[in-house]
Amino acid sequence: MEKGYKKTIYASFVGYVVQAIINNFAPLLFLTFNDIYDISLSKISLLITINFCVQLTVDLISAKFINVIGYRAGMILAHLCAAVGIAGLAVFPEIMPNPYTGLIISIVIYAIGGGILEVLVSPIVESCPTENKEGYMSLLHSFYCWGCVAVVILSTVFFGVFGIANWRILALLWAVVPVINGIAFTRVPIATLEEATAEESLTIPQLLKNGLFWIMFLMMICAGASELGISQWASTFAEKALGVPKAVGDLAGPLSFAVLMGASRTFYAKFSEKIKLEKFMMFSAILGVISYLMASLSPNPVLSFIGCALSGLSVGIMWPGTFSLASASIRGGTAMFAFFAFAGDIGCSAGPTLVGVVTEACGGNMNTGILTAVIFPAILVAALIANDIYKKKKKA
Repeated sequence: MEKGYKKTIYASFVGYVVQAIINNFAPLLFLTFNDIYDISLSKISLLITINFCVQLTVDLISAKFINVIGYRAGMILAHLCAAVGIAGLAVFPEIMPNPYTGLIISIVIYAIGGGILEVLVSPIVESCPTENKEGYMSLLHSFYCWGCVAVVILSTVFFGVFGIANWRILALLWAVVPVINGIAFTRVPIATLEEATAEESLTIPQLLKNGLFWIMFLMMICAGASELGISQWASTFAEKALGVPKAVGDLAGPLSFAVLMGASRTFYAKFSEKIKLEKFMMFSAILGVISYLMASLSPNPVLSFIGCALSGLSVGIMWPGTFSLASASIRGGTAMFAFFAFAGDIGCSAGPTLVGVVTEACGGNMNTGILTAVIFPAILVAALIANDIYKKKKKA
């Protein structure tokens, strides 16, 4: 790999840390917003929906506009929006007549940045002149996991040392990360997928007529749903299984999930040249089915929690692995990555929503909700089999 492109890959790694800040910092402050601004919890929960909807919209429209403005301009814009939005959490509620409006403005701005990052970071790394693209892709996505862990732990330490009252200072400190990384993207070399493959990408209509694309699209939906289906309820599992206070459960559940998910991605990045990606994904999908069943059906609450944590290990490779499989088989270009980001976000909404709806319908029985969501890793198993059959037919 050319030396200059190492800096591009390192900056891309930090790009996913920025994405982790975008998605995980504000939720740590939801009760604080409720207290200091007297905003109802129902309104605060709407902030999550706004963040998701904006990123989903950006995913979809990026298929058209990213190729117009270019990768570099897109990454600079993404980091600018992330920095303004994260810093805006501390500023906009104070200067707006209605603090809630200020929070919404902040979240919309940084969600735009998050959506662009989700679309662009993976193709930028895929475009770099590296030999082990699958390994780099897996390592790239592990940085989102490590970023989640860092945001939770460092923020918790900050609040413990300096007090929750100084949260605005922490917001400004976190905003420094996208500022510095955005500057880095003004300097590092950036290639496009078309330049990397020396081939013209499929047009969007051609892409949408490709059967393999739709198999991968379904895999992305199920990867997102499998990931968020349990992780959104991980803190509740920790509270029930370990009998710990909510504050401890909020740390133990999500952190155990994120650490194991990051470990899975890092492990594959290290040994990717020795392990066939399809086999590792199939093993992980089967482990996902087992972990969901273990979490939902085990009579022992501690084993249920272990199953919940193991699901993080099982889903780790699915998102980056699908990107790598598709890149190797389909000349989809940037549009394909945008559609896959869109599919992944659909899954990230569908998974926890299904668990929540079924849980409520069953009188608060979360085990039944988790059991229903086992359909997502099960579909991943079926999709991987379909992918293998499709490839063999095409070769024949």
